[in-house]
Amino acid sequence: MAEQNKKQNAGAQQDIGELLKIRRDKLSALQEEGKDPFQITKFDVTHHSTEVKENFEALEGKTVTVAGRMMSKRVMGKASFCNVQDLKGNIQSYVARDSIGEDEYKAFKKMDIGDIVGLEGEVFKTKTGEISIHASKVTLLSKSLQILPEKFHGLTNTDLRYRQRYVDLIMNQEVKETFVNRSKIISAIRRYLDGQGFMEVETPMLVANAGGAAARPFETHYNALDEDVKLRISLELYLKRLIVGGMERVYEIGRVFRNEGVDTRHNPEFTLMELYQAFTDYHGMMDLSENLYRYVAQEVLGTTTISYNGVEMDLGKPFERITMVDAVKKYSGVDFNEIHTLEEARAAAKEHHVEYEDRHQKGDILSLFFEEFVEEHLIQPTFVMDHPIEISPLTKKKPEDPNYVERFELFINGWEMANAYSELNDPIDQRERFKAQEALLAQGDEEANTTDEDFLYALELGMPPTGGIGFGIDRMVMLMTDSSAIRDVLFFPTMKSLDK
Repeated sequence: MAEQNKKQNAGAQQDIGELLKIRRDKLSALQEEGKDPFQITKFDVTHHSTEVKENFEALEGKTVTVAGRMMSKRVMGKASFCNVQDLKGNIQSYVARDSIGEDEYKAFKKMDIGDIVGLEGEVFKTKTGEISIHASKVTLLSKSLQILPEKFHGLTNTDLRYRQRYVDLIMNQEVKETFVNRSKIISAIRRYLDGQGFMEVETPMLVANAGGAAARPFETHYNALDEDVKLRISLELYLKRLIVGGMERVYEIGRVFRNEGVDTRHNPEFTLMELYQAFTDYHGMMDLSENLYRYVAQEVLGTTTISYNGVEMDLGKPFERITMVDAVKKYSGVDFNEIHTLEEARAAAKEHHVEYEDRHQKGDILSLFFEEFVEEHLIQPTFVMDHPIEISPLTKKKPEDPNYVERFELFINGWEMANAYSELNDPIDQRERFKAQEALLAQGDEEANTTDEDFLYALELGMPPTGGIGFGIDRMVMLMTDSSAIRDVLFFPTMKSLDK
């Protein structure tokens, strides 16, 4: 059986080789005739496929031009049908010898599935009621020298889909729609923030000190300056410098890079949006987050009720607000208000089988309880507030309880969707926090922050009370497009090299 399969595979490869050779021979013949499609530089398109269909009554009997990839062809003697796919969808064309000419019809019959063509002709409806184009001219705009995946099964190999996204976009219309919606989501975010008086800015990607988040950075070397630099893990510290400089409302949408694992919700490079607003706090950031999510959903999806994997989430209702301590008490039964020492926290962790490390303090263990018992329950939009200071080195303390800070995370569908603070603007306190982070780094925590002297100098000049927030754009797109993995919303996700 194995030998038989081997022979069949070899035969299939030979057949494919022959088909590829035929395509190249066709190209050579065209070039010899002076009809090289790669010499064509432009084609005037008047309509996309869906525009023709949606405006049939106005366009019936009128001449239009469309262009796209030929996805099917049915030759029937003196007349044929083909289907052309463009950005918006696809449309059928009726191609008859008497309409385009004998030589042109012969050329059309030699065209292959996958070729890029331009169609000119009148809009009409076939006897079966399908809106089509009666071609008066078919132009070969680009010759496809490869063979598309088999029509009915499409491109189903997940790994291959991610590696060859361009083929995935050709074969799977829903994939194209996901990325169109991604663009719409980002555009809607910009419209909302611009309307709120925010200014979009750009900050460095190559930095001497990669701070602003708990993550391990990628490191590289800058030859011109003979200096080691890092790829940014966050947008935070430079945007805060702009607040110091008097830019009261700023935001940036950009790539950040974290040297971490890959899973359904993590990719080493991803799109982050951070914004900072002077003279407000984390409550102001909650209001902004809630309104932003509601606005984007309505703009892009036409509704504030979204569905993910069959579960509905209502963005139209006020988002729940709960402290981390209360959330842990609600879902685990452990009340950290009654836990006063590190030893008591460790005892509670052991009793509830929560694993911790020797370096973890009481606040770290509270956070571990939250991850273990709470996150999966936060399906409807929920603001989890007032995190322990141990896990929030850049956040302002709560005046009434300095063990906690004015921070929240927004959870939807059990995922962290945003992280926000009343920003720490006390340079003396910030220096002490950096020292604590340096101590963690010395203990082996590769995700700990390091002291940023220039940022501290900026704070010493004076930063107004400020609210700041970071949004994971990719997760937002996943949620609003019902996509199961982050790779489904990144055109070109990180993949292990095939050479290894």
